Amino acid sequence: MYQRIFVPVDDSDTSNMALDEACKLAKAFGSTLRLVHVVDLAQFGWGGTEFLDATELQKSIKQAGEQVLGLAGDRARALGMVPECKILESWGDKIAAVLSDEASVWGADLIVMGTHGLGGLMHLLMGSVAEGVLKVADMPVLLVRNPGD
Repeated sequence: MYQRIFVPVDDSDTSNMALDEACKLAKAFGSTLRLVHVVDLAQFGWGGTEFLDATELQKSIKQAGEQVLGLAGDRARALGMVPECKILESWGDKIAAVLSDEASVWGADLIVMGTHGLGGLMHLLMGSVAEGVLKVADMPVLLVRNPGD
């Protein structure tokens, strides 16, 4: 069934719920699990560098991303999985496209991710990475919603 499960993580409660669900599926199917976290380096890649050290900020963003990915990996291992983990870098690209492209390149059979369930004005302003992935992914996407959101 699903042999390669791709899981974007962001250290939110909703993301952790999706990771837990992905681990259940991976155990049931004997699947390989890949955890990814996207760091957007473009936000400090240009402009304003006379006031900020962009290189240092980008390094800090990468380190924070590695920490998020490390926590997710620890959580998956605690649930009996041995995940592959990878940091993805975005240079201003849409996060949904970065995730979908990587899932395709990796050969994912399923993407499992959390959705925060924003509605109304917040959805209009913030958009939704999960919704974007649904629109562009060429494989099934399982969205896990946190009932507390």
